[in-house]
Amino acid sequence: MNNTIDILLQHRSVRRFTSEAVDDELLGQIIDCGLRASNTGNMQLYSVIATRQEPLRSELCKLHFGQCATAPLWLTICTDVARYHQYCRVNQCDEPYGNLLWFVSALVDASLCAQNICVAAEAKGLGFCYLGTVNYNTRQIAELLQCPKGVVPVIAIAMGHPDEEPRFSERLGRDAVLHSETYHVPTDDELVASHKVRDEHPFNRQMVVENGTRNYCEIFTTKRYPHQMNVAVSRDLLNFLKDSDMWDF
Repeated sequence: MNNTIDILLQHRSVRRFTSEAVDDELLGQIIDCGLRASNTGNMQLYSVIATRQEPLRSELCKLHFGQCATAPLWLTICTDVARYHQYCRVNQCDEPYGNLLWFVSALVDASLCAQNICVAAEAKGLGFCYLGTVNYNTRQIAELLQCPKGVVPVIAIAMGHPDEEPRFSERLGRDAVLHSETYHVPTDDELVASHKVRDEHPFNRQMVVENGTRNYCEIFTTKRYPHQMNVAVSRDLLNFLKDSDMWDF
C-alpha cells in the first residue's frame, strides 16, 4: 500500500508520550510540511506556537484540563490576520481582514496546515492528539501565549514519541458521509444502519453502561457536550472574537 495512504488509514490518537524531546530539526521538518498546505490566496493566515519549555508547557496543559500531560511538545495553531495587517500597513494598504469571512478563511488555512503537520509527524514516528479544549479556554490560552489582537488559537495538538499503543477507534463509513452528486437525507433506518459501527462497538457499549445513559448518543448530548455548556462556550468565543477585532461587519 502507498505509504501515505497507509499512515492515514492506520491513524490513532496518542495521549501518553515518552520523555524524549522532539528536536529542532524534526520540528522544523514537520512545520515545513504544514507550510506547504493549500491556503486562501497564498496569504497563509495562520501562525504555529510551539511550546516545549517549563513552566509554560505545564501552564498550557492546565488550560487543556490536564490532558496529555506527558507530551513534550504542544502546538497551538492560530488564525492570524495580525501579521497580514502589519504587512498591509508596511505597504500603505488598507487592513480589511478583521471580520467573520476572514476568520473562517484563516480557520480553513490553519486546519489544512495542522493536518499536514500531523501526517508528517506520523510519518516520522511521532504520535499526537488534537485537543478540542482549545475552544473552551481560548481567551486564557491566547493570554498565556501572548497572542495580540487578530490572533486566535483554534487548534491544539499534543505531540511527542508514543508511550502507548492506543486502540483503533471506529469511524463512520462512506455510506454515512459520501453523497453522490447532491446531498442525500438518510431515512431513519439508513441512519441507524450507518451508525452501527459506532453504537455497537464494545468500547462504546461499555461507556453507555458506565455513564448510565440510554444509548451512546445520549453520552454526548447530556454528558460531554450538553446544550447549556455549548451556549456558554459559544458566547465566550464570540466575545473573544469581538475583543480580538475579528467581528467587524
